[in-house]
Amino acid sequence: MKAFRILGFLLLVAAAFGGGYVYKAVNGGMRSGSAKPARKILYWVDPMHPAYKSDKPGVAPDCGMKLEPVYADGTAVADQPTAERLDHADDLSTMPPGTVKITAEKQQLIGVKYGQAEVTGGSRTIRATGKVAVDETRIQHVHTKVEGWIDQVFVDFTGKLVKKGEPLLTIYSPDMLASEKELLLAAKAKSIMQKSSLPAAYDQTQAMFEATRHRLELWDLSEAQIDQIIETGQTIKNITLYSPATGYVTDRKAFPQLKVTPATDLYTIADLSHVWIMADIFEYEAPNIRIGETASVSLQPLPGRVFTTRVDYLEPQVDPITRTLKVHLHLENPGLMFKPDMYADVEFHLNLPSRLTVPADAVLDAGERKTVFIDRGNGYFEPRQVQTGERDGDRIQILSGLRGGERVVTSGNFLIDSESQMKAAAEGMGGMAGMPGMEAPKP
Repeated sequence: MKAFRILGFLLLVAAAFGGGYVYKAVNGGMRSGSAKPARKILYWVDPMHPAYKSDKPGVAPDCGMKLEPVYADGTAVADQPTAERLDHADDLSTMPPGTVKITAEKQQLIGVKYGQAEVTGGSRTIRATGKVAVDETRIQHVHTKVEGWIDQVFVDFTGKLVKKGEPLLTIYSPDMLASEKELLLAAKAKSIMQKSSLPAAYDQTQAMFEATRHRLELWDLSEAQIDQIIETGQTIKNITLYSPATGYVTDRKAFPQLKVTPATDLYTIADLSHVWIMADIFEYEAPNIRIGETASVSLQPLPGRVFTTRVDYLEPQVDPITRTLKVHLHLENPGLMFKPDMYADVEFHLNLPSRLTVPADAVLDAGERKTVFIDRGNGYFEPRQVQTGERDGDRIQILSGLRGGERVVTSGNFLIDSESQMKAAAEGMGGMAGMPGMEAPKP
């Protein structure tokens, strides 16, 4: 009986021991299956300057940023889920050299902003400043063809309106007076030789008469004045100069008793019934302007009024100081509304073809190399080399290197570019880390 009790006790102990072993095995296995494997930290780096390495955590001595650990599996993001870190590691292996990661906190610190690569086109307006100018094709200069002295001046101030054929001044010219006397002698000889029996003599006097008369005509003596000399038999001491066109006197060098020659510019007369608007456009906008395109002109002295005109001419040379190109606009000027040197506001209405553009601030221009940073998501930024075309206001055309819809950095890209270049330099020096003097400094 006692033996049975001892045997039962041993069986109970064995059962309890076996159950505990099974329980431990099952629960232990569950715990071991859910436990996360320990990750080995290789070193800590400065997130803003990856070339700086440390063998223990802390802060970077230069910028005060918290050092981030770099694990043996190649990741350096300790505050994200394991799956997300692995995804980033996979993505980074396929990204081009120079791709960097900037956390949201650092993006806010350096002021990162974004824009979009978009296909733009259609109508566009270019605004420019302009000035009213005299139409150079409607300017007349008054000269005399003989040498002499001014006797009387009828138009005696600048700005006066004169009409075509209106007398301007009178001139005493000894050469003109001598030719008038020759004309009278030739006319008298011609009259005498009409009764001569020698036809050759008459023909000679006739030729002399015609030559003298033609000389006076070339000196701008009118036919009426020449006929007056012949009919009266009296010379005209002072000849009169008449206005060759209707317009305003913009310059005057005619004064009484002044000796003049054919080189003397006596008056400058400008017809202001038509004027030019000289608009200044920036050189990068010049390729968009075409002759014949529509433009609108408004002036502050005429509020609420807009005048429609067209591009008449583009000057071939850029101003070396302002880097602008002058555009000529032809405009009717009834009632002299537009006065020379008035300022004007000009709007050019253009129709542009569709093309891929980005905000101009997104392009880092280093001469031959132009870089745009693409937002790859999750804080990753990829540098992309692009070719640019014409600038369109605050946007610039992209000829190659981007696709429509890609998100680009427009602010803070200079700092991102600096970090990208430092990262690329650090990666290039990675093979020399074991050489003397190439170890990363320790805090």
